[in-house]
Amino acid sequence: MSFSGLFQTQGMLFLLLLIGYIFGKKGLADGTGKNLLTDLVIYVTLPGSIINHQILIACMTIAIAGIVIQTGSSVLGMFLYNHYGDSKKKVLQYATICSNAGILGNPIAEGIFGQMGMMYASIYVIPQRIFMWSVGLTYFTEAPDKKTLFKKVATHPCILSVFIGFFLMVTQIQLPEVLNVTIKNIAGANTFLAMALVGVILSRVKMKELVDRDTIYYAFIRLVFIPLLVYVGCKLAGLDDLVTGVSVVLAAMPAASTTAIIASKYKKDEKFATRCVVSSTLLSLVTVPVWCLFLV
Repeated sequence: MSFSGLFQTQGMLFLLLLIGYIFGKKGLADGTGKNLLTDLVIYVTLPGSIINHQILIACMTIAIAGIVIQTGSSVLGMFLYNHYGDSKKKVLQYATICSNAGILGNPIAEGIFGQMGMMYASIYVIPQRIFMWSVGLTYFTEAPDKKTLFKKVATHPCILSVFIGFFLMVTQIQLPEVLNVTIKNIAGANTFLAMALVGVILSRVKMKELVDRDTIYYAFIRLVFIPLLVYVGCKLAGLDDLVTGVSVVLAAMPAASTTAIIASKYKKDEKFATRCVVSSTLLSLVTVPVWCLFLV
């Protein structure tokens, strides 16, 4: 089994992050520039990426597994971080339900489990996308009452994009080619802009503060504890090895880059969020191959 695909993808993400880090250190992305970049990701490239997400074959087993995992992660977030202040707690709750299963998980699933693994992985991320732009947004969105909160979340560009993408997937409606190409090009810029923005925020973090007790605690939850629970749950449910393998590997992915972006947008602890993203991604270079070796 080759892990070259894993390390190449991880290396690509860190190089994109490095570009943003250099921009931040050189002062090329000041407060105004960072805010513009944040809005560009939140309101343009992320929605484009969501709409561009296409699934060819539905698989109920992996979809149900994804829903159960997301629900369980959300419940865990209600209890695991009560000893933190509100700002850190919100970041940790979001980072617990939102992993890098799309950008990093899909190519890994394909490399380890083949084309069927890639198909299962594509289906697995659908519940995560729904949770990250519904439940996830409620962690950061403030409103005087539940009705206003629901309206804010329901009209967010990313959750609207989830509905549009799901509608296009179910109906198989083909967009005009010029619109389709435009969306694909916008979506193609998302990974670069998101990781570059994380790099800009990281440039304001002291390297000696990158890894501490709090980020290690989160990384253990995200990279070890959750996938272990998923493995035990899949075995108890009698799921086949392929569904189990894909579910566990994708549950073992590090924090999504959107953790830092959302924290920045809603004025939460963006530096702590960035540290969680970077430290968990670094540690996943060790934990993900171990999980793959255990499963295959």
